[in-house]
Amino acid sequence: MSEKKVHTVRFEPVGVEMEVEEGEWVLDAAFRQGIAVPHGCREGQCSSCKCILVEGDAEVDNYSTFALPDYERDTGHILLCRSYAFSDLTIELLNFDEDLMRRAIAVKTFNGVLSAVTTLTHDTRLLDVQIERPMKFWAGQFVEICVPGVGPDAGVTRSYSMASTQSTPTTLQFIIRKYADGAFSSLIDTTLKPGTAVTLKGPFGMCFRREERAAPMILVGGGSGMSPLWAILKDHIESGEQRPIRFFYGARTRKDLFFLDEFAAVCAQLTDFEFIPVLSQATEEDAWHGETGFVHEAVDRILREQALPGELDAYTCGPPPMIDALLPVLQRLGVALDHTYVDKFTPASTSTPNLVH
Repeated sequence: MSEKKVHTVRFEPVGVEMEVEEGEWVLDAAFRQGIAVPHGCREGQCSSCKCILVEGDAEVDNYSTFALPDYERDTGHILLCRSYAFSDLTIELLNFDEDLMRRAIAVKTFNGVLSAVTTLTHDTRLLDVQIERPMKFWAGQFVEICVPGVGPDAGVTRSYSMASTQSTPTTLQFIIRKYADGAFSSLIDTTLKPGTAVTLKGPFGMCFRREERAAPMILVGGGSGMSPLWAILKDHIESGEQRPIRFFYGARTRKDLFFLDEFAAVCAQLTDFEFIPVLSQATEEDAWHGETGFVHEAVDRILREQALPGELDAYTCGPPPMIDALLPVLQRLGVALDHTYVDKFTPASTSTPNLVH
């Protein structure tokens, strides 16, 4: 059997080089070697890893023209997550952070077991997974979880953000919303019970806590978007740092809220913290006296009223409609793009069904 050809990829303007095998996505090669280049969905859908091919022969395959329109493809733009190399490549990064590239963590595979399932709401569960050896990751990152073994559920893989921090590197927690037709989440409470073997691959993601910042931090989530934001908040508390924090969480009705006692405890730990739940479909039965409407509307109004000082950091995690509505609001509020960290929970496709958080 002939060995796979290996090519060199050079990223400019940072001058970082790595190897990529033919038949291997360029982004996967970066993950394997611990090089933190910009990325998002990893499935050719979001454009976060869009770059310019300066030199070399590469093929871009199986991607959305929303992420990479034909006119950009004609001018040499590529998606790292959907590109194969057929020669040495020189690639110009359009978005990069040299500090993040220095903090990159190589992606690895971990064997584990589902150790606990806790009911948070009627359709939301907290999963505890015990892994065989410690995983290094940054609070806010995610992993791929796979159900191995045999049977109809074997091989089901989905991406989920950790709700835990590095303080428990062998016990990872995940806040997961159940869907009746979800290939993974529908197995919770049935096939996925304590004792079930799983494998984890990671860490992935650029939406993780930036340390040693004094200006206010804005956290905005919806649904299972609570998971990475809860990890970011816990990591901030564990660090001993203090900064103003506003945590907005969008839900439909009161029964979709959880961790209310935990958030009350956080208020006692931090000097300037507010948890602001927002209900979009509050009913008379809810007897709700808090914020109502869409979460991006509450963010816009409240942050304008409070006029927090300094250059804000914003972390937002949740479904695409929420993210799409929120980003223009953050821009109007003056949050810089390089201080806006996004984890958009894009839906799975039938051909590559491993995207749902």
